[in-house]
Amino acid sequence: MAASSQDLPVEGRFEGTQHRFPVRVYFEDTDLSGVVYHANYLRYMERARSDMLRLAGIDQRGFHDAGEGAYAVSALAIRYRRPARLDDALLVVSELIAVRAASVDIHQRVMRGDEIVSEADVTAALVAPSGRPRRQPRDWIEAFERLLAPERTST
Repeated sequence: MAASSQDLPVEGRFEGTQHRFPVRVYFEDTDLSGVVYHANYLRYMERARSDMLRLAGIDQRGFHDAGEGAYAVSALAIRYRRPARLDDALLVVSELIAVRAASVDIHQRVMRGDEIVSEADVTAALVAPSGRPRRQPRDWIEAFERLLAPERTST
């Protein structure tokens, strides 16, 4: 039996410059106290960033498969504000804050309705297979610049 369009993985969407990615909390996401285990917020944010890049036209897989390198998180600051629990419907909202030659800064919020559950500032650096930073392709920088939050500018 062939898969239908309803069988496709969950995707986020852009609303203006914000990327919005829905997440549901499953039993496997929770710890013994019944709340989302702290490391799982990082997973939710990683999925949202990967989806955001894909929707922006950044072909991470093709770049990696060609032996050109990959993005690596080079800095992360996270704050946990409220616990999320089993079956909560969450939304990861991601916004590009800054674009540099070899990296991007992204602010991410995990929301439950109007409530911020967790938020983080993430720097993703493009690195060569050697692990050394490398310049992002020009078309990637241009795609990122189009997605900068309105009050932000490139550095």
